[in-house]
Amino acid sequence: MRLDTDPYLQRYADRVLGLSASEIRALFAVASRPEVVSFAGGMPATSALDMEAVEDVVATVVRDSGATALQYGGGQGRAELRECLVEVMAEEGVPAHADDLVVTVGGQQALELVAKCFLNAGDVVLSEGPTYVGGIGAMTSHQAEVRHVGMDADGMRIDLLEEELAKLAAEGRSAKYVYTIPNHQNPAGVSLSIPRRQRLAELAESHDLLILEDNPYGLLDFAGEVRPSLRSLIPDRVVYVGTMSKTFAPGVRTGWVAAPAPIRDKLVLLREAADLCQSNLTQMVVESWLTTQPWREQVKHFTTVYREKSEVMLAALADEMPEGVHWTTPLGAFYIWLTVPRGIDTSDLLAKAVRHRVAYVPGRGFYADGAGGNQARLCFSYPEIDRIHEGVSRLGEVLHEELELVRAVFGDDAPQLRPHTAANDHGVGG
Repeated sequence: MRLDTDPYLQRYADRVLGLSASEIRALFAVASRPEVVSFAGGMPATSALDMEAVEDVVATVVRDSGATALQYGGGQGRAELRECLVEVMAEEGVPAHADDLVVTVGGQQALELVAKCFLNAGDVVLSEGPTYVGGIGAMTSHQAEVRHVGMDADGMRIDLLEEELAKLAAEGRSAKYVYTIPNHQNPAGVSLSIPRRQRLAELAESHDLLILEDNPYGLLDFAGEVRPSLRSLIPDRVVYVGTMSKTFAPGVRTGWVAAPAPIRDKLVLLREAADLCQSNLTQMVVESWLTTQPWREQVKHFTTVYREKSEVMLAALADEMPEGVHWTTPLGAFYIWLTVPRGIDTSDLLAKAVRHRVAYVPGRGFYADGAGGNQARLCFSYPEIDRIHEGVSRLGEVLHEELELVRAVFGDDAPQLRPHTAANDHGVGG
């Protein structure tokens, strides 16, 4: 018998009843404790910002343009800022005009507006598996059916995407869009190879697909490599999402969507219905940052910091992880995707890990279908570099203990401990 204690339960819309708190949000209370080394939240190293420059930019905006900065703005976002964001996109060779852009409250609002624009209950979205938990939340909040496409070290497997498209066709259905994070993917840390980008563009043309290209991390490539965006390959079939959260600061809550004109117009209307307009103050701070500060050098500095942290974590994993644990090797950004032997559930193990003063995000949070039980995301961007090895050592101790327990119960030949491949669990191979 189900006991409902919410007196408003019968009043909620159907789309609300399936909502639940993400595993990441639930972690913040414990992971923020100073004694815990947290590899959980995907937070930028804002301590690496030039804080005096940030202070000067904010003070100048308020002093010189305070009346405008504190007033209402337009639903599409300030034209001056959109011109600046076009220049940011140009750093990766992504074509755009300021009129194509809609400024949003971070990248998350952009994903939510796109979902609201396209999804009815029961619609199918094809998405990499694993994928960004906020992307899943945006799609499932509109009652979409998210079908995952497996990945490997070269990103989404386009052969598996073709299989999913064939299954949908056999059902007499089609996908509303394909959601992909092609650069330094969250959570897997891998990037879509250039041949696969080209093949995905071909599939989009031949199958009449719309692509949602989410690109928070493209500028944070450790080698400075620039890969062709999907928007540059098939601009009329791509809705592109960007954000300043990873290359400036998440606190400014500034993202954007670049879309074909008919889609852009609908997004502006949805944006105005949601919150009327983005903050003029934060828009003008970002605009001033991009026009008066050496922001490209700041991005390079961030990238150097993250590359050093990545190297420390990879070395620590090699030193501390037990046999049978595998992980990805990122070429940029924030994330390493960990796969542990079957028989270990990373959700169940999290409480033990926190008792050992280390935190991560269990893999299930990055799938809409309950997969990922033996996987986890490690984020190396936020912890101070001298604590990363310490945290990995603690996690290694937890996994060693858990493997000993599993072997004590099942023996060394237990099927739970046999190696597995990416095809077994959507997941990214080690």
